[in-house]
Amino acid sequence: MATTLTEENYLKAIYHISHTYGDVVSTNAIAEKVDAKASSVTDMLKKLADKQLLDYIKYKGASLTEKGRKTAIDIIRKHRLWEVFLVEKLKFSWDEVHEVAEQLEHIKSPKLTKELDAFLGFPKHDPHGDPIPNADGYIHRTNKIMLSHAEVGKTYTCVGVIDSSSEFLKYLDKHHIGIGTKLVVVEKEAFDQSMLIKIASKTVAMSKAITTNIYIKEQ
Repeated sequence: MATTLTEENYLKAIYHISHTYGDVVSTNAIAEKVDAKASSVTDMLKKLADKQLLDYIKYKGASLTEKGRKTAIDIIRKHRLWEVFLVEKLKFSWDEVHEVAEQLEHIKSPKLTKELDAFLGFPKHDPHGDPIPNADGYIHRTNKIMLSHAEVGKTYTCVGVIDSSSEFLKYLDKHHIGIGTKLVVVEKEAFDQSMLIKIASKTVAMSKAITTNIYIKEQ
């Protein structure tokens, strides 16, 4: 049974939320993620349960079935491949691609996805550092921490972001921070957890709101 664009957005949202809060995702958490009323979310969860894409538990929330999980991962795979295409081939900046990929991810053509993956050289990560599921749905995850957990004096590499909003990515561009950028923690303020970060020959002050949205790995 075919899924609608809205149904696919719900499945993707539930998948992402489950990685933070566990397999059973509350109705309120879903409502916040998709910006909908709780009553509307409940109606959609019942529809998705009828399609065997999730298990709906009244007053608790929902968990994806294996079928629902595979559908969600397929959507995420297409989204991230399209982001790579937009940046590498059409020269979009990384802060422009999310909304466009949100539209392209719903194209239902396995052949197109397969050929797109091959055309791009089977990329492992999207422009924001998020892993791209392979054709079998496997997601290779690397060891990474938030910049806020970094130690003073150590050198790290930026490997991803949590906040992929245009505003945040433009902030990073302003300070020449992107995937692969080398960072050295110069100072960490105990009072508010703000940091001084050295990037090449420049030192940048960053608030906790910034450092908790950047993923790094140690050199």
